[in-house]
Amino acid sequence: MFGRIVKRTIIVFTLLLIGLIWGVNYIVNSSTKKQMFYDVASIPKNKVGLLLGTAKYNDKARNIVNIYYQNRIDAAVALYMAGKVDYIIVSGDSNTIYYNEPVLMRNDLIARGVPAKKIFMDNAGFRTLDSILRCRDIFGQEQFTIISQAFHDQRALYIANHKGVRTVAFSAQDGDTYWFSILREKFARVKMVYDLIQNTQAKYYGEKVEIK
Repeated sequence: MFGRIVKRTIIVFTLLLIGLIWGVNYIVNSSTKKQMFYDVASIPKNKVGLLLGTAKYNDKARNIVNIYYQNRIDAAVALYMAGKVDYIIVSGDSNTIYYNEPVLMRNDLIARGVPAKKIFMDNAGFRTLDSILRCRDIFGQEQFTIISQAFHDQRALYIANHKGVRTVAFSAQDGDTYWFSILREKFARVKMVYDLIQNTQAKYYGEKVEIK
């Protein structure tokens, strides 16, 4: 008897979890659809592009670059060269001197022809929520272009919409672990909803940075 109750409880919990994940993803996708752009020519211009960070290497020892990272760099360069953004904020994790996403992104953008004076570093973009809030509150941007893969862009757009920031997003090409990334993203969106309900703030703020 007890075993059947436990089994039914697990089934009900699983169905509720699946329903929650499906519902959150449907709302995020449908509410941000019109803000997504996949073509450089069609995306409206903004003063600032917010390039969201990820690890550069899948295997640093063998110099195997993360294709998600490379495609984001490609997307940011394409937007800048087309005049769709005037400045790029590189936002990511910089926990140690050995792991600093913004520095790597900045260096790679410069190597591709983006002037150093057009790049600003956000070293406290530990999460997507942090990056959006800091772009608004530290860098003073109420309107900007988000740059990442489509599944990540949608979550970032949803956060920005909830926080009253006017944004569009440019979709970089995906990577070679697409389905794993999509699965992980679905759970990340549930966590995002929890953070928004709790009004979770960025981990760090600090002095404001003027972009001009």
